[in-house]
Amino acid sequence: MTGFLVRVFLVATAVIAALATAAFADDRPADQTIQEEVWAIPVTMPTIAYVVRPVGKGPFPLVVMNHGVSLNQKERGFFPLVEFRDAAIWFAKRGYMVVAPTGSGYGAAAFDVPEHGHYSLFFSKVGNCDNPNFHDAGRLVALMDKWIIEYMADQKLIVPDNVIVVGQSAGGWAAIALSSENVPGIRAIVTFAAGRGGRVGGKPNNNCAPDKLVAATGEFGRTARTPMLWIYIENDTYFGPELSRRMHAAYIGAGGKAEYHLLPPFGNDGHFLVSSPDSLPLWTPLVGAFLDKHR
Repeated sequence: MTGFLVRVFLVATAVIAALATAAFADDRPADQTIQEEVWAIPVTMPTIAYVVRPVGKGPFPLVVMNHGVSLNQKERGFFPLVEFRDAAIWFAKRGYMVVAPTGSGYGAAAFDVPEHGHYSLFFSKVGNCDNPNFHDAGRLVALMDKWIIEYMADQKLIVPDNVIVVGQSAGGWAAIALSSENVPGIRAIVTFAAGRGGRVGGKPNNNCAPDKLVAATGEFGRTARTPMLWIYIENDTYFGPELSRRMHAAYIGAGGKAEYHLLPPFGNDGHFLVSSPDSLPLWTPLVGAFLDKHR
């Protein structure tokens, strides 16, 4: 790692760790069976991650949780590390060690550094909607997941053949991409509101090249054999029911294995279902049954 990257990484770690500490300091009583931490993970593209795990030495089965993407640099700069805290705690209470990495180009690393030619670590763009590259955008984040799984296995912290990957929005799209690689040890994958190119220009139900998104989903499905659970919500303004059904049909039609569930409307925009503690009663029965089936 270059000296510049080290500095960016350390600054990002300090900033997000401080934000995480503030986020943890709420009024809820501490759960003595789990512990919450912020880790700096020294993989090929170093990342900081929210980690929640059962108390004890382990090794534990692993859940990797992928967050979504913002194309707004300022939003990436102040992205909440613990976006899925309640969901992560639910998995940890089931005995999993949860690692929720912060994507490249988030936190302090989101901001340009003039003396280094406006250097940016954000690599999750899909390009112009006339010819978006949905395929590679998913693969790049999936690669980060593989690095994290390999690192955790090398450290003897996890049960290497008992890994679950969970993703929301663009993080769910990365999980669909990962499913096409049939990574050894990944038992199952769960996605919430998965996709790319939603709400172009900030307009609800205005997708970037939806036909190409469906086609890319089918491409991933051709080689995918990892069991998946896809959860969408009726009032998702990024990936509505018609589009999500088309994606699922393309995926399973190409040979992929995915259960599809469309949940009733939730809040003002169901796209953010998994981020809300109020949503736990809605999705945990589905996910719990799915995980039990693929233990």
